[in-house]
Amino acid sequence: MNAGAIIVNILQVLFSISIIIIVLLQSGKSAGLSGSIAGGAETFFGKSKGRTIDAMLSKYTTFASIAFLITSIILFVFLKRPS
Repeated sequence: MNAGAIIVNILQVLFSISIIIIVLLQSGKSAGLSGSIAGGAETFFGKSKGRTIDAMLSKYTTFASIAFLITSIILFVFLKRPS
């Protein structure tokens, strides 16, 4: 395995860990903070704050998953190429 494949492999591990962490940070569709505290948190924190955090995490998830897909394709090319 050459140095390029090792670097891409490390990047793939980092992207996979980031996907796991980002997905775990996201709230479910019905289990948000306002759903667990019966709506009292919506007036205190505001409705737009939760949406912006969820939107930001969704964008990060999209970026990490596309980067993971690209590193997977690059690793496939590295492994198919004869040494």
